[in-house]
Amino acid sequence: MSALLTILLAAQMIAAVAMIGLILVQHGKGADMGAAFGSGGSGSLFGASGSANFLSRTTAVLATVFFACTLLLAYFGSNRPVASSGSVLEGAALAVPAPAAPVAPAAPVVPASGAAQIPSK
Repeated sequence: MSALLTILLAAQMIAAVAMIGLILVQHGKGADMGAAFGSGGSGSLFGASGSANFLSRTTAVLATVFFACTLLLAYFGSNRPVASSGSVLEGAALAVPAPAAPVAPAAPVVPASGAAQIPSK
């Protein structure tokens, strides 16, 4: 299970870095206007229209791989069994003692004979 998580994490990191690179290489929509006047058509590696399809499709595939890896990592991460840390307080909530029997009210306190008494009305 640990090897699978490592492979998924590595695939996600590679997809993320490759996606960042591909997105930075792509031209925006405004770059087509400059290519119409002859400034960008000859300098591209894939030709005038070939790079848009190749780069956008590759970016879409890498995005799919990234999202799939993210969902699988979240699924496997939430299904891990909780390991016991050996803490004393872990079992404390389970071993709560039963409440004690009710205690009878105490007898009224009678002041000593030498103490000053407050007169009542």
